[in-house]
Amino acid sequence: MDVRKLPAPMKRVVHLGSRSYGRLTAENRMLPSFLICGGQRCGTTSLYRALAAHPVVLKAVLHKGVHYFDTAYHRGLDWYRAHFPLLRSAEKVAERYGVPARTFESSPYYMYHPQAAARIARDLPYARLIVLVRDPVERAYSQHHHEVARAYESERDFGAALALEPARLHRQEERLAEDPAYYSFAHQHHAYRGRGEYARYLGVMAQHVGRERIHVVESERFFTDPEPVYDEICDFLGLPTDLPRPPFERHNARPRTSDMDPGLRRELQAYYQSHDEALASWLGHTPIWRRT
Repeated sequence: MDVRKLPAPMKRVVHLGSRSYGRLTAENRMLPSFLICGGQRCGTTSLYRALAAHPVVLKAVLHKGVHYFDTAYHRGLDWYRAHFPLLRSAEKVAERYGVPARTFESSPYYMYHPQAAARIARDLPYARLIVLVRDPVERAYSQHHHEVARAYESERDFGAALALEPARLHRQEERLAEDPAYYSFAHQHHAYRGRGEYARYLGVMAQHVGRERIHVVESERFFTDPEPVYDEICDFLGLPTDLPRPPFERHNARPRTSDMDPGLRRELQAYYQSHDEALASWLGHTPIWRRT
């Protein structure tokens, strides 16, 4: 049964039942050995599906993104475990392929929530993190279009939404850092410009989990030449690379309805100059979008 194709009410019932059973069997369930932590609108769904197709990888039971370490941490570790496969499923995979099975999830907001990295370090002390980055100008524009399409953004003009961003996000990051119970809709959905400051967020993650446990991938490389990028990720995760590769497809791409104002594009490119230079130390080279 493909849960994604069910009507919303039935889907909620299936999810509730599965999580209830999952919590009862939590101690017999896997925890992730790696996470896709971001960034938003950078191809995380496409990478998730590619890695989920690896023969020794078992994906999360219901959702690609559990959002435990950002918005659902109060639910507890047993609730989190309920989203992952049973250990006996992992044992069957290990018997077949001769290597340990892995499981994972993909929640792009983990990269940005002020408390997520510390929570990951505490609860998954050996997990590795994958971060996708993309031309931050295109990323911001894509996110705005995505939020409008989902009715999470009432301001349909991208330039106007950027102008609203400072007021919408005023002290939101500080409040999230100070109060574990606080939630900010604006911080999760309306931080268009801020989300492209990749090096800043990577630096915070590294302080908690260690830089050696973070692998950064340019989305542009993954979409234009996916095979070597996939193999690099598998090497980083310790996954066998001598097994058949999955088909590589692009998911969640939204068609453009208009082009960005050229003046606004130039302004954003100038804004991200220093942030892209800082990102180069993570990539080992100038970001692809700065080469042309």
